Amino acid sequence: MLRRLSILLAVAAMPALAAAQNPVSDAFRAIAASDAKNLVAAAEDVPADKYGYKPTPAQMTFGAIMVHLAQGNDALCGTIGGVKAPERSKVAATDKKEVLVARLKETFDFCNSALANISDANLNEELPFFEGPKMTRARMELLTVGDWADHYSQVANYMRLNGLLPPTAKKPMNMKK
Repeated sequence: MLRRLSILLAVAAMPALAAAQNPVSDAFRAIAASDAKNLVAAAEDVPADKYGYKPTPAQMTFGAIMVHLAQGNDALCGTIGGVKAPERSKVAATDKKEVLVARLKETFDFCNSALANISDANLNEELPFFEGPKMTRARMELLTVGDWADHYSQVANYMRLNGLLPPTAKKPMNMKK
C-alpha cells in the first residue's frame, strides 16, 4: 500500500517537476504575453487622430512606435525562437490605425508561436543580432523584455500627455498595507 502511494505521489509530481525545468523561458513567455496585452491595449485606446502625435520633433510618432514594435517583434522573436519570421507587406507610421493595430497583433501572435518551444537548455546559444555581434539567447531575451518595457513607458507617457490613461493605470492596485 505504501509503495503504491509513493508511486502515485511521484507520478502526480511529474508535471510540476517538468514545469520547473524552464523557469527563465517560462518567465520570458509570461512577460511576452503580458507586454503584448498592454501594448495592444494601448494601441487600441489611442484615437486614430493621435497616431501622428509626438511630444517633440526629435521623437517618434505614436504610429512610428507601433511600426517599430512590429518590426522588432518579428526580428527578435524569430531569432530567439529559431524560426523564420513571416514575410509581411510593409506598413508605414502614417497608415491607418486599424492597419497598425492589426500588424502589432499579428507580430505578437507570431511571438507567441515562435517562443512556444524555447527552453532554458540553450540559453547560452549564440544568436545573430541584426548587423552587430552575436549574443546569447538569454541576453537577447533580456534585451527584448527591456525593449518592450521601454516602449510601453514611452507609449504610456504619450497617452498621459494626451489626457488618456495607459492600460496598466486602469488596473486596480492590490497593495497590502
